Amino acid sequence: MTSTKLRASVTESLAAVLRDGGTLAVGGFGLCGNPFGLIEAVRDLGVRGLTVVSNNMGVDGKGLGLLIENGQVVKVVASYVGENREFARRYLDGRLEVEFAPQGTLAERLRAGGAGIPAFYTRTGVGTVVAEGKPHAEFDGRTYVLERAIVADVALVRAHLADAEGNLAYRRTARNFNPLVATAGRTTFAEVDRVSGGYLDPESVGTPGIFVDHVVLAPARPPEIEQLTVRRRPEVQHVDA
Repeated sequence: MTSTKLRASVTESLAAVLRDGGTLAVGGFGLCGNPFGLIEAVRDLGVRGLTVVSNNMGVDGKGLGLLIENGQVVKVVASYVGENREFARRYLDGRLEVEFAPQGTLAERLRAGGAGIPAFYTRTGVGTVVAEGKPHAEFDGRTYVLERAIVADVALVRAHLADAEGNLAYRRTARNFNPLVATAGRTTFAEVDRVSGGYLDPESVGTPGIFVDHVVLAPARPPEIEQLTVRRRPEVQHVDA
């Protein structure tokens, strides 16, 4: 099996396609399914003026929060940002532009971008600030708002398994925004836990390799947990014999 998309490092490839002022789409939900190594590569690259499209912006010191803290992001397109204090500070100081999108709308904007659909109508957001300034139309007696698709210069995704042709399989909850983001990038980088010795079973493929340009192994690290919630151990009742 000839290796065509596996890379020992993506630093040079990333530097060739992500420039100052570029648009970066990133998979993940909270810290689940984040391409941590690729995000750190963007940080180390030092590109500035980025527009980042992601469901959320990580947390302070982790995930996309690193790019916020490093001053590399000027605009965020997201559906939720409530776990990042530095994000809030920069937004309130006027140093960061924010475009909020309902979660389903954001997902569809990414999917549409990958499918070559420039825009679509949806009822979500009609009558709210989300729809202000956007074209409206009536279909079957109901009002819809026009939403533009998203195509990013670079997409970063995290998958569990890949083969040399870039076919990706995801593991459980990490299959969140990653398949959508993978299709929406002009150049897509995938960070994976494992590389298969042969081609993946087509039935297990979550993202076909045609959408993926570069595959790199994820750096080994403990799992990141955004909110650790555990059940309290019940009191043990001692019974005298």
